[in-house]
Amino acid sequence: MPNSPAEPARRIKVQRRGPLLVEGPVEVELEDGSTVRSDRFRVALCTCRRSRRFPWCDTSHRDRTQSRRTMDTD
Repeated sequence: MPNSPAEPARRIKVQRRGPLLVEGPVEVELEDGSTVRSDRFRVALCTCRRSRRFPWCDTSHRDRTQSRRTMDTD
């Protein structure tokens, strides 16, 4: 579904160790062909696949990062 020229481009913010932040509303097509939608003004899309709410980020990536830091300082 192409965007019309009058529609502004969606902005996606890429973060090294975090989710993709997408200006919404958005519709995401999953691998199985199903579609999920969010009407929020900004959504966080999970890139690590640890989220229990995939494709939405639930910050599960933070737990593992902090565990590594703790192990490194011991």
